[in-house]
Amino acid sequence: MSLTLQESYAYSRDVARRRAKNFYYSFVLLKQEQRDAMCAIYAFMRYCDDLSDETGTTTLETMRQWRNDLDRALAGDFADHPVWPAFHDTVIRYRIPHGYFHAMIDGVSSDLSPQPIKTFDELYQYCYRVASVVGLTIIHIFGFEDKKALELAEKCGIAFQLTNILRDVQEDIGLGRVYLPAEDLERFGVRPAKISYGPEFIELMRFEANRARAYYNEAMPLIGLVHRESRASLWALIQIYYRLLGRIEEKKYRVLDQRIRLSTPEKAWLVVEAGTRKLAGAF
Repeated sequence: MSLTLQESYAYSRDVARRRAKNFYYSFVLLKQEQRDAMCAIYAFMRYCDDLSDETGTTTLETMRQWRNDLDRALAGDFADHPVWPAFHDTVIRYRIPHGYFHAMIDGVSSDLSPQPIKTFDELYQYCYRVASVVGLTIIHIFGFEDKKALELAEKCGIAFQLTNILRDVQEDIGLGRVYLPAEDLERFGVRPAKISYGPEFIELMRFEANRARAYYNEAMPLIGLVHRESRASLWALIQIYYRLLGRIEEKKYRVLDQRIRLSTPEKAWLVVEAGTRKLAGAF
């Protein structure tokens, strides 16, 4: 039996508090209705991602069932998962296009039987499905009028996912995945079967970090295109990921022997700074 709408939102808030290590910090700058909507979307996407990480137990049939449950939920018919009532309410309230959610399932489904990524164009498509669609979804919650925001939200998602890929190189290798394009590995003389820290790896990572930074720079005007009351939240979210990229660079790309992250106080301070800027009318 599905939960009530209130119980479903409570479940989503709990998932976001426990699991959204970067996203949740920016949520607190939003009004309650938007915050709840962000949590509902995050809870849906978190479950999709968890399915892709359980490669030993999750099958394509599992993903097909989750897609069927999604279609049912979008029609107002909820399966047993507790996220569905809040998810449906959010999608309807903010008029979020349904195709974004199918694109995400397409992306995480590809992780169940990962194939080598040959070119950046292929990587871009993957990043679009698992990250850009997140940006495209949440700007509907932030609110926007100018359709240019859609293009910039897509680029923002690419920047975020490239940052995640650089941070998670070692973790992904452990899962049998290499997201760095084969054309780039070959260009810098890095063997995908034996990735190790050295001059070639550093140059490869520097190249990919510069590529991510370029997407951040292209996406920055998005902050001015969402509704004014949402700008502080978006600024904080972008800054958390942008500074994570900077931290990876500061650590000389030593992602193979440590997990590079921003500390909780650092992320909390960015939220405080965003709130201060909002009060000062800086957005």
